[in-house]
Amino acid sequence: MRTATLVAAAVATTAVLFPIGCGSSTPPTTAPVTVAGRTFQCRLSIDNDSRELGLGGVASLGPDEGMLFAFNDSAARTFWMRGCVMDLDIAFIDPLGFVTAVHTMPKEELQRPDETEDQYQARLKRYPSIAPAQYALEVAPGTLAPLGVKRGTRIEFDRASLKNHIK
Repeated sequence: MRTATLVAAAVATTAVLFPIGCGSSTPPTTAPVTVAGRTFQCRLSIDNDSRELGLGGVASLGPDEGMLFAFNDSAARTFWMRGCVMDLDIAFIDPLGFVTAVHTMPKEELQRPDETEDQYQARLKRYPSIAPAQYALEVAPGTLAPLGVKRGTRIEFDRASLKNHIK
């Protein structure tokens, strides 16, 4: 009886983490991402609204937390620290899972009351993907360098499943 209960619990847990059936319409909100043997539970940013917000306003990330941005295509990408109140490490990732660029992005002064949106955006430093990227991983500052992450490093996550939910 205990084995049957454990199996039923495992099936129920699997169904929550990986919806059973074809064409699940509910996009996942998080996904595991493995970097140099270390797994991060990442919030997913898979639509324009969530990509625009990113980690803006988030004051801290746990040591095994992050955000994974996913786009429909691979292109030259540029990120900035709009509305961010903490420093971040970022790794841009190509469609095959290889890092194209890594940056540590320090927080910047938030938009001042006397500053227009255009003025604010103009003063924010840009961080390029260097080569075409389809994904970007953001984690707590000082996380990627000790893991040896550099251009060409492979980052593992379920890209095939994620593609079904990117908007």
